[in-house]
Amino acid sequence: MTDSLEALLTPKSPTPERPLLGLTVLVVEDSRFASEAMRLLCLRSGARIRRADSLHAARKHLRVYRPNVVIVDLGLPDGSGSELIGELAAARPRVEVVLGMSGDSGAEELSIAAGADGFIEKPISSLAAFQHRVMSCLPDGACPQGLRVVNDDMVNPDPIALQDDFVHIADLLSTERGDGILDYIAQFLAGVARTAGDSEMETAANDLADHRQQGLPYEANVAHIAGLVQARIEPHKVV
Repeated sequence: MTDSLEALLTPKSPTPERPLLGLTVLVVEDSRFASEAMRLLCLRSGARIRRADSLHAARKHLRVYRPNVVIVDLGLPDGSGSELIGELAAARPRVEVVLGMSGDSGAEELSIAAGADGFIEKPISSLAAFQHRVMSCLPDGACPQGLRVVNDDMVNPDPIALQDDFVHIADLLSTERGDGILDYIAQFLAGVARTAGDSEMETAANDLADHRQQGLPYEANVAHIAGLVQARIEPHKVV
């Protein structure tokens, strides 16, 4: 279905059950697993979703389309999401809502300082919490009037998306070994693991980040992470 036809067939006014109906959300997120969670949250809320996995892809998208809401993860492969938040906050006309997103401490302060209207802390799987974050930043008249159905459902992303994230990191570990890529791998895995509830992987990723920050040897950390990643991929291989 083309965008124009879909727009004609989609009701524009939000409803108590689908309070984000009629809105388009651009999610700038490099993790497939986190993006799948956001897709389900948007779908259940009535919003249409588009995705970009880097600053470059997001800027390219924004040259063509104008979403109502942009949700920007701060840790992206080609820079900090705070750069894009600052650009969106200064643009005229301005996107209605710009939200930062991260699971790292201090990320909310960084997002707000860059110009974000609000912040989403990862992991987020509650439909009610997601809707509240977005609706609290929307302009007057953009939300349904009167009582709203508060849905306490939780979304569960497809585990195949999580496998895609681990395969992505396995590829990076086998082909890239620069300092920058190791910092990216550490923050990426920490975020994915936090979203998936994988405490072992999150601890390993944070240990790598700490060792690099303190100037300590980190080769053993990289080897440990590589083993954990492979252990999470191997059981799912098709023979």
